[in-house]
Amino acid sequence: MSTQTLPAFYQRPRPLAAERDGDLSLAPAAGYQFAAGSNSVPVIAAEFTLACKHYPILFLDGAPPQAVALLGLRNGENLFVDADGAWESGAYIPAYVRRYPFIFLENREKAEFTLCIDEAASSLSHGGPNKLFEGGQPTEVTRNALAFCSDYQGHYNATTEFVEALIKADLLVENRADVTLKDGQKLSLAGFKVIDEAKFNQLPAEDFQRWRERGWLALAYAHFISVSNWAGLVDRTSQRPATN
Repeated sequence: MSTQTLPAFYQRPRPLAAERDGDLSLAPAAGYQFAAGSNSVPVIAAEFTLACKHYPILFLDGAPPQAVALLGLRNGENLFVDADGAWESGAYIPAYVRRYPFIFLENREKAEFTLCIDEAASSLSHGGPNKLFEGGQPTEVTRNALAFCSDYQGHYNATTEFVEALIKADLLVENRADVTLKDGQKLSLAGFKVIDEAKFNQLPAEDFQRWRERGWLALAYAHFISVSNWAGLVDRTSQRPATN
């Protein structure tokens, strides 16, 4: 995987291997400093109903297209991570963030996914107590990471299917947010899409029925609910001075 296509946060992801990583360990509570510079992260369909209470859920073009939670209005600023790397108490932490430093990467030649780890993660160390392998076998830490990443990948694929359905139905429209902070500073955020509610409400009855059966209606409604979080992001941005 080239550096141009690396997922957010990940700098040097590579496959885990017992022979090489026998003494590698993971800090049990390393914080979220790694996410402080990301103003959005992918979200999966299974967490829409939780994420919509805290963040605007938007859609980005790509291959594949993605649903994301917006975490900040400025590039490189996550308003939910403080200077100590703590995520704001009470705010939902997206699964994409909780999965780090583990990730599934696709081996296109073998048409399979491999459990990988970002060797640049500050939470990794050698010889610590929370080992990834013991006696050449994965520990509970690694087994749990494998299960989490496997579950996440399945939900990610299902989410992609939903977003592709939105595109096929021509329900996504370009949007732009122009914000004026309390101190007069103006910010502009573009490059994202939202569901056109008027078009959504005009879905043919047979499509509406099919979307209900697939659970997609709930995802669309969660997106509409999430829009109310824009005001909260503006307030948070006003309270946190720009770092540049």
